[in-house]
Amino acid sequence: MAKKSLAQHIVNQLVAMGVERVYGVVGDSLNPIVDAVRTTKGIEWIHVRNEEAAAFAAGAEARVTGKLGVCAGSCGPGNTHLVQGLYDAHRDAVPVLAIASHIPSEKIGTGFFQETHPELLFNECSAFCEMVNSGNHGAQMLHNAAQTALARKDVSVLVIPGDIAEQEVTIEATRTLTTTFGAIQPQAPVVEELAKLANSAKKVTLFAGAGIEGARAEVLELADTLKSPIGHAFGGKEFIQYNNPFDVGMSGLLGYGAAYEATHECDLLILLGTDFPYSEFLPREGKPKVVQIDADGSRLGRRVPLDLGVHGDVALTIRALLPQLKQKKNRSFLNSMLRKQEKELTHVVNSYTKRASRLKPIHPEYVASLLDEFADDDAVFTVDTGMCNVWAARYIEPNGKRRIFGSFRHGTMANALPQAIGASAAQPKRQVISMSGDGGLGMLMGELLTVRLHSLNTKIVVFNNSSLGMVKLEMLVAGLPDFETDHDSVNFAKIAEGAGIPSIRIENPKSLRKDLKKALAAPGPMLIDIVTDPDALAMPPKITLEQMTGFATAGGKIVLEGGVGKMVDLAKSNVRNIPRPGAFF
Repeated sequence: MAKKSLAQHIVNQLVAMGVERVYGVVGDSLNPIVDAVRTTKGIEWIHVRNEEAAAFAAGAEARVTGKLGVCAGSCGPGNTHLVQGLYDAHRDAVPVLAIASHIPSEKIGTGFFQETHPELLFNECSAFCEMVNSGNHGAQMLHNAAQTALARKDVSVLVIPGDIAEQEVTIEATRTLTTTFGAIQPQAPVVEELAKLANSAKKVTLFAGAGIEGARAEVLELADTLKSPIGHAFGGKEFIQYNNPFDVGMSGLLGYGAAYEATHECDLLILLGTDFPYSEFLPREGKPKVVQIDADGSRLGRRVPLDLGVHGDVALTIRALLPQLKQKKNRSFLNSMLRKQEKELTHVVNSYTKRASRLKPIHPEYVASLLDEFADDDAVFTVDTGMCNVWAARYIEPNGKRRIFGSFRHGTMANALPQAIGASAAQPKRQVISMSGDGGLGMLMGELLTVRLHSLNTKIVVFNNSSLGMVKLEMLVAGLPDFETDHDSVNFAKIAEGAGIPSIRIENPKSLRKDLKKALAAPGPMLIDIVTDPDALAMPPKITLEQMTGFATAGGKIVLEGGVGKMVDLAKSNVRNIPRPGAFF
């Protein structure tokens, strides 16, 4: 057998595992891996400008392909830059392998240049993190790392000192990866207990999260049997909202519609595959009864007290449950929630978009509604944390073919563009739209150079309001005047032009429809810089009296400090979204 270094062995095995690209920044102790990629057919190096972007891009590729995403970072700062994107993949259950190179093995523990302790650094954001101590050891660890990432849908980190990467591997290639996994079957007595609860309840509501992926048909059949409205978290939106006759909207900070009422006015609430963190939007202890179904038993009951926890795959659980259920005839609760949903949704959607073509500055809701209209049926939307989350949640409609994702659990800024890079690199013929806030884009703006370097088919839509809108809203509802949330205007179109990316800047709402449609249809990369209203702040679906008091207090402070005009503009932008009397809890 010809001599082969660990670096070459790793790259060969990645190709055999179906990996087609590695995202990272070249240099230092990572060079043996990079050179092995250079000399190996079937795999390419996607050069990014920050390792954080590499991790986000690898995670996005894993999301759209279902395969293992791979990123790499050099020792020291290269490792620490990876952390942000890996945290996101870890929390979103995305299979990513990170190759974290390390300083020379003999220097570890000496305070050497760029020394960190990667095995400690990555421990909290991974399911597997091991440091390689020899070429043969690394060959075995590669298999373990990749298999763990796929099986657990999590991050694996392989820490490789630069000198170890050059060591010879004398063992056989690692075994073929297992990529098909079983699902958790719930225990029969628990399903029987669930059936009793469902049969005895007059009003049942289903609330779906990301864990219903692959269980859409079962959830809809369950809703039909129980005559249940279906609410959803943001994570469940793309799997259950479309063509759903039981849909009553989304709950949480980004929510809309009748989901909140449906989850509170029922007799039995069944949580399906959701680790919904905003317990303040879930019923308080006592009424209704609450059941949670989840394939991860550790999540059961950690958000709200349960009357019954069911450890099982959502689809398998519902299949076992349906034969034991009595078909309900009374649709009164479902119908009342559907009527409320229609009323509330019309209010939310039309509140800014109805006359938006004449409103200047451009309202971001209008932009989002047009994006939904003009985007391809199978478009991938990557969404920046902040107000872009709100606009995507309320206006981008799934259809079973589109993908919509962001940093919904880790909640970091600047995720949209690097995630779009990963999606575009993995599926170059597919339309990928980055819904970027100006704050998020500014944080990792160097990745525009990555888009240009690789000529990616990425459409970067910038909601440019010269403001950190979500932070502003958080301050206002807390009773604080917004501070340091606004900044000078930036022409991102000119920046993109300087980077070699075609661009357009849109300031006139009358031309938005025509210009946006044309820009989205253009081949290759495109940056669409849209100047939007900084005072368009989205209110939560339910506002507490404390929050409203805080908002009023903040307004008073701003007025007292001479910002009367500012508050008038803000009031005009948001008065239509303030809940009617009786909407407080």
